[in-house]
Amino acid sequence: MSNKVVITGLNTDDLPRLTGKETQEMLLRIKAGETFLKKPFLEGNMRLVLSMVQRFHTDKESADDLFQVGMLGLIKALDNFDVSLNVRFSTYAVPMICGEIRRYIRENSGFKVGRGLRDVAYRAMQARDRLEIGRSKEATLTEIAAEIAVPEYEVVSALDAITEPVSLYDAAYGEEDGTMIVDQVSDGKSFERILNGATLREELSKLPPKERDVLYMRYYEGRTQTEISQKLQVSQAQVSRLEKSAIGRLKEVF
Repeated sequence: MSNKVVITGLNTDDLPRLTGKETQEMLLRIKAGETFLKKPFLEGNMRLVLSMVQRFHTDKESADDLFQVGMLGLIKALDNFDVSLNVRFSTYAVPMICGEIRRYIRENSGFKVGRGLRDVAYRAMQARDRLEIGRSKEATLTEIAAEIAVPEYEVVSALDAITEPVSLYDAAYGEEDGTMIVDQVSDGKSFERILNGATLREELSKLPPKERDVLYMRYYEGRTQTEISQKLQVSQAQVSRLEKSAIGRLKEVF
């Protein structure tokens, strides 16, 4: 297994696996009062926590600490799970595990963020997890803002506020390159990139509306040509032509 998470004192290869049927039966028995089944149930679902630890683990965060926090989320999920709902336990548990890990990372940051912003950011992250259940596409800021009934600009501000800052002395292009971010800030290329960014914004505003819309949906929202054709009610071939035309115009400028 690549990038395997190593937890002190835990052999992850020996963790039991529960089938969907076994999980449901144990849940029903636990909720009926057979609390001695909690331990084997949690052990059988530890892989959910490990997968989330693998997702959030960095050099700055201890895998052991994240695992302990994630287990708290798993325990909360078990305690609060409603067996009468037609929802798989893993679907319910993963957002709670993520929430606990994200809260831990946020609260252990060296930068203090106001409680109001933290609350909006936490609700936004929970909403994102809910929206992304069962879908392969990431939730957009517009969807998240609508889900928690908060203006989109407040969601952006809140999420920016809890984002861990990057050191100027971190690697710019990966560890093997040796170039640091500070090197890129001070050289002439940085100013050139800023100018190119300003030029790009200006040239985008000059594109025909349909070409601009296609580029926005294709490269900002990450939609496929098929999705865009359905949105604009045109053929996929026409979307392809609009995209190529827009890119061609921008290439001429640069």
